Amino acid sequence: SRPKPEDIFLTNGASHGVKTVLQVMIRGEGDGIMVPIPQYPLFSAAIALFGGTLIGYHLSEVSGWALDVDRMQAAFDKARREGITVRAVVVINPGNPTGQCLSVVQLQQLVHFAYANRLVLLADEVYQENVYSTVQFSSCYKVLQNMGAPYVAEQELVSFHSISKGVAGECGLRGGYFHITNFDPVVRANLYKLVSISLCASVPGMVALGCLVNPPREGDPSFELYRRERDATLGSLKR
Repeated sequence: SRPKPEDIFLTNGASHGVKTVLQVMIRGEGDGIMVPIPQYPLFSAAIALFGGTLIGYHLSEVSGWALDVDRMQAAFDKARREGITVRAVVVINPGNPTGQCLSVVQLQQLVHFAYANRLVLLADEVYQENVYSTVQFSSCYKVLQNMGAPYVAEQELVSFHSISKGVAGECGLRGGYFHITNFDPVVRANLYKLVSISLCASVPGMVALGCLVNPPREGDPSFELYRRERDATLGSLKR
């Protein structure tokens, strides 16, 4: 099903969205967030800023930086034994700095892990155009929607995207969004209150974001030029 407009929050870049969601989730050092190792330092910095505890789970280098669910479960269990309430698990897909793209099977395993351990799944998907392997990008949301009950109706998911990466590469305009799935209406209402403190996201960033999510379509006068420029940009990034 298509996302509901009320579940989409516009932000000044994906980083703003990540910090907003973590601020809502972390009450103190007794709350833990699982983060892949190696990782983009936004997550470790934001978790420290809000007083939480980072729980690292190591990716499998020998398997092309794939998820290792056994390692993830071991990290979760260790944190629980130490008295930490683990509240969420982060996935960066495609990976930063590792560059891997997770398969549908791996993403399904991730959903199973999050559901079994009652964790919110935080999916950083800002590099979805930067794919340099034979595995094509699949969004966590799409995978979740295709998994059926009980996951499709119960697993909480936050998906992040931005205009800062891929073909757009507009880091300075600060445009992004996060989309929540299966969140309690009370939680959604409090998220809305929190983001309202900032009044609104940057207008130039929102204009650029509109171009990103609604590009020229086949048959539009600008489509051929758009396709040539997009293919050339992606090709240069691969080189």
